[in-house]
Amino acid sequence: MNPLILKRRAVEALTGLSRSSIYRLAAASQFPKPIPLGPRAVGWRADEIVDWIEQRTAERDGAVGCHG
Repeated sequence: MNPLILKRRAVEALTGLSRSSIYRLAAASQFPKPIPLGPRAVGWRADEIVDWIEQRTAERDGAVGCHG
């Protein structure tokens, strides 16, 4: 199965994060890093974004360290 690649605006819509927050968190290894798609284009694997959201939900619900 080929992974679905999301562009930045889709990642922003799914996470509620701003552009600067996405890049800041990725630089701190607290968010999935973008995949280079071309000289001036990047994307994120949809499954990695969904996993990140699920981890945040688990932390909220008190299941810190539970990664599925």
